Amino acid sequence: MTDFAIDEPFDRRPRLPDAGRLLRNAAGSVPPSGLVFLGIVSVQLGAGFAKELFAALPPSAVVFLRIATGALVMAAVVRPRLKGLSRRDLAVGVAFGLTLAVMNLTFYEAMARLPLGVAVAIEFLGPLGVAVAASRRRLDLLWVALAGAGVALFAPWGESGSVGWVGIAFALVAGACWALYILLSAAVGQRFSGTSGLAFAMLVAAVAIAPVGVSTGGAELFQPELLLIGLGVGLLSSVIPYSLELNALRRMPKHVFGILMSLEPAVAALIGVLLLGEILQVQQWVAVLCIVAASLGSTRTSRQP
Repeated sequence: MTDFAIDEPFDRRPRLPDAGRLLRNAAGSVPPSGLVFLGIVSVQLGAGFAKELFAALPPSAVVFLRIATGALVMAAVVRPRLKGLSRRDLAVGVAFGLTLAVMNLTFYEAMARLPLGVAVAIEFLGPLGVAVAASRRRLDLLWVALAGAGVALFAPWGESGSVGWVGIAFALVAGACWALYILLSAAVGQRFSGTSGLAFAMLVAAVAIAPVGVSTGGAELFQPELLLIGLGVGLLSSVIPYSLELNALRRMPKHVFGILMSLEPAVAALIGVLLLGEILQVQQWVAVLCIVAASLGSTRTSRQP
């Protein structure tokens, strides 16, 4: 979250320091493209396990578990220092944290109503919009058209099925928050040192989402088994992929990283099939591929020579 460039928008996940010497040594033996792929799989597995928790807890409570565990890990690893920051700096950090909270909440609400691959694909319209706005080339109209075609193929035009308008709306809001998150990350990176801004934002997000998460989760939220699964979701969705991506970015160009990250909707769809049994229709697979193609094309053409 702290090292985003506007022309490299497809990395929604923030950068954490290495998760230990053991992880660094293991990651050093894996090609950087393999690290990126493992990070993508880890994130989507985390989302899949989070969705399985919906049978016991509402999405807002699961979001609280995920953000709270991530914030605690970040605070322990980074130990953010706020000394010397102005009120404006803190305001930017708070805005970043609130955006993070809303983005995760709306995405989990979308996951509760849509197949995982569909929710991720629609959410990807957010960073795609940032990339297109930053590039401003005529060729970008093609990527906009492809993305629009993907959403049109997802839309339930008078048909009943696994995709509904409410779920699409939540995914679109999550995508808009993702776009805002990318833009705010640049401001946070300029005002906070290292990953202190991210750690501060995650703490803000945890505090902001706590009243909703605790009130909707109730006593079930504090069951040891669910807390343990929530910790696993936080590790799979945050700590593990962040560390893998950090090692990958040290050994590969950022534009290649962005291209690989564009494959995430397709990976999410596969995880949905294998882990959750969410079988997509041919039309929905075509929609996912349209958005993946738009993301790939936008990432390549928005790169400056």
